[in-house]
Amino acid sequence: MPRTPALPPDSLIPGSPKRRAVLKAGGTLLLSVVAPLTPLPAAAAQIMAVRVWPADEYTRITLENDGDLKATHFMVADPPRLVVDIDGLALNETLKGLVAKVESNDPYIKQVRVAQNRPNVVRLVFDLKEEVKPQVFTLAPVAGYRHRLIFDLYPTHPADPLSAMIAKENWSEAEKNTAAATPAPAPQPGAPTVGQAGPDAIAKLEADAARAGSTPAQPQPTAPQAQPKPQPSSQGKNPPGGKVTRMVTIALDPGHGGEDPGATGATGVHEKDIVLAVAKRLKAKLEELPNTRVMLTRDADFFVPLGQRVEKARKVQADLFVSIHADAFIQPSARGSSVFVLSEKGASSSAARWLAADQNKADLIGGVNLGTQDKQLASVLFDLSTTAQINDSMKLGKAVLSEIGGINRLHKGSVEQAGFAVLKAPDIPSILVETAFISNPEEEAKLKDDAYQNQLADAITKGIKRYFAYNPPLAKGRTA
Repeated sequence: MPRTPALPPDSLIPGSPKRRAVLKAGGTLLLSVVAPLTPLPAAAAQIMAVRVWPADEYTRITLENDGDLKATHFMVADPPRLVVDIDGLALNETLKGLVAKVESNDPYIKQVRVAQNRPNVVRLVFDLKEEVKPQVFTLAPVAGYRHRLIFDLYPTHPADPLSAMIAKENWSEAEKNTAAATPAPAPQPGAPTVGQAGPDAIAKLEADAARAGSTPAQPQPTAPQAQPKPQPSSQGKNPPGGKVTRMVTIALDPGHGGEDPGATGATGVHEKDIVLAVAKRLKAKLEELPNTRVMLTRDADFFVPLGQRVEKARKVQADLFVSIHADAFIQPSARGSSVFVLSEKGASSSAARWLAADQNKADLIGGVNLGTQDKQLASVLFDLSTTAQINDSMKLGKAVLSEIGGINRLHKGSVEQAGFAVLKAPDIPSILVETAFISNPEEEAKLKDDAYQNQLADAITKGIKRYFAYNPPLAKGRTA
């Protein structure tokens, strides 16, 4: 009897429920194997924060985000506009808030428009008040920041630093009144009055200091006759009578600024704000001296790269460079004021080395477009830094440190040395003043106090006057 052929299992019968189930399972398995080989569309990056830093020198726009954004940009004329397309980005409420961040007094931006141009591409259109030279670049995460996309809008015809300094030489009465709003502390008996220049003001200061024992007695220099301070309209010209006035130029450098807040105290106060306030007070006091003009490397809340701070001082042919900071340390017990100068042979202490390394990170935090930087600038400036410049810086540092020691405890009783990038002006005596430890609660309170800021400005002014008493500025033979 012939055998009846066995029927195929249900899983092999076309159209059977079991066959469909097997095929579905097999398809799922196949997809699970192949899927990793086919990349899925990347999720759009998100904007975490937007910031705008307007200043006369340039306006910076920062888009902080959770990815590494790619952007293209182009200019449109008549009226001038900057168009930026950002790839891999979805429009969110934070980015829409950029519109409200642009202030009416921004020197370069009239308004900004934000829209989703196409899927995963956001377009920003900056309506400009004048033509600009834009720089668009990204910054890797650093300190407390995530990825940042930066737009820097520079004027096509930047102002010459020397001309700008002369134009701003005299503050308006309102600015002067603000800087001098808090009366200076009562002077100690026998102490000279700072800011009231007279024929014997410098000699009297030195004589009083020598009698008080604060510095060793030394032969008194012949004090130069004070001359009326020229008006802005006569700057750079010979005064009546044909006698040439030797103007002294001092560059003051308030550290940090803009994206770089510097150190932050326990109450949330930022170093960048404290040192700018101190620098403005110091500027006002120094400008009361005869034949003295002062340049601030920044006069508002914006970031200036370290190398540009040095170059600004050189372009105005500064006789001195004073960088102002507020120290910080991991332990809140650290306290005291310090003065630093450049070192050619390494730091004078491990603390000085640590501080210099920390301060030299400013370009990373503040944000520098590396594509526009001269890679040889730092090494050239260092090579040009001469022993004579460092010796003069030490003299200036000792004079200032001695005066600061009269108003605050010193962190160390001598001038320290380290490789601070901002002190590498090859032909300008340069010091860095750490006014106090903002990380120390007691000293943070002092730094926020108007009276203490005034004392600091007084002390630094006295130190500068003492330095010039024994190291009068020579005729300038160099060019900016």
